[in-house]
Amino acid sequence: MMNLPNYFIADLAEAELTSTMIREACQTLKRNRESYLLHRSTSDLVRVLSEVAEHWMQPDYPFRRLALEQGPHRTGFPTATLARGLDAFFGQLTSENLRALLVQDLGLAQRMDEMSGAITDRPEPRLAMACGPELIAIIAAGNVPASALASLTLGWLVRAAQFLRCSRGTSLLPRLFAHSIHQVEPKLASCVEIAEWPGGEPRLEDPLFEEADCVAASGTDETLSAIRRRLPLGKRFIAYGHRVSFAFIAGRMLSGLSTPKLVRRAADDVVAWNQQGCLSPHVIFVERGGATAPEAFAELLAAELAAREQTEPRGEIPLADSAAITARRDFYRVREAASSETRLWCSEGSTSWTVIYEGDARFQLSCLNRFIYVKAAVDLTEVLHQSEHVRGQVSAVGLAAPEENAEELAVQLARWGVTRICPLGRMQVPPLTWRHDGRPALGELITWTGWEQT
Repeated sequence: MMNLPNYFIADLAEAELTSTMIREACQTLKRNRESYLLHRSTSDLVRVLSEVAEHWMQPDYPFRRLALEQGPHRTGFPTATLARGLDAFFGQLTSENLRALLVQDLGLAQRMDEMSGAITDRPEPRLAMACGPELIAIIAAGNVPASALASLTLGWLVRAAQFLRCSRGTSLLPRLFAHSIHQVEPKLASCVEIAEWPGGEPRLEDPLFEEADCVAASGTDETLSAIRRRLPLGKRFIAYGHRVSFAFIAGRMLSGLSTPKLVRRAADDVVAWNQQGCLSPHVIFVERGGATAPEAFAELLAAELAAREQTEPRGEIPLADSAAITARRDFYRVREAASSETRLWCSEGSTSWTVIYEGDARFQLSCLNRFIYVKAAVDLTEVLHQSEHVRGQVSAVGLAAPEENAEELAVQLARWGVTRICPLGRMQVPPLTWRHDGRPALGELITWTGWEQT
């Protein structure tokens, strides 16, 4: 078995962390950035990241094998789920996609290399350059590992030193990614530090916040508010708080051979990362009037989730989460006995998957861990009306609609406040150019310098 060398604090399982250790690590990161990262060209950084991503897509790549061997125990995700998640992330980390992200957010791929002008038909007497922070402190959420991998990627692209704080026991995949960078570019990896400690540790976080000039955090709204109150004046704070997602299937899509395909795609969204994270659906709304009724769709989805449990089992979850699913199931068993508008399907002898059908279109929060609501709706307008209590908190909508009116529905969702609309089955696979919560990923991190020449 491959053993990781002790390049990062998180590699030192028994190390006792101190405020001095954190402060000195931050200062070392900033020196390394000045020496090894600040003057690297964008094309060189894109080359390194895309080459490492290609390695990760190979089944026999040592770091990938280690992730799949140790990941189930360390992350709680089964091997098949981890493999699917790694493929989804690293499969998009291509040179073409990285350049597309740079152009989308900065206008030009070389915007961080030199002063450059806008692409217009006439000469522009003003040039501009984008610069990243000296040191980013990243407070990672522990639910979906891919988000930490994306944060590291963005940090390297903007030439920032990075200190990634992971929740206890969640650093395996970020460490393996950083080690894979170290294998090909040790100096680039020296601009990153990774450590684990529980959130809300002022003894460790205060020196981190003082040394960093940008703090990027994901977590509950309460966690983010607590961090914001503790930040020194003038620190840039990028916060990603509580968000939910849902799917909408137009009735006209539910006919013939399209129904089984949509069932499989819906299952993909429920199974991906065990329904954790802001992009996983809590509810799948099915429009009435299609050849397949919403209740029948729910029954088909239950059969598909049962089949997926054989090929991609959910795995063990904390006892408290399992108890919450059991209690919710018991509630709906009582409701099912009293109402023809409620149905329940679930795994026998475990809490591995649950499908609840209801005839009303009110948005409800799921227990997650493959617990999904399927709800009947008259149309998208009713769905949005019944989801008003989460307006402004919806991160993504998985959409299945006929081509001729898909744009109309997308505009309706955009004006209501949804920031990402994607095909059903792709909810947990955002593109590299995804604007998280509607904000540009690189644009959040950089500072512009304009040069007015005349």
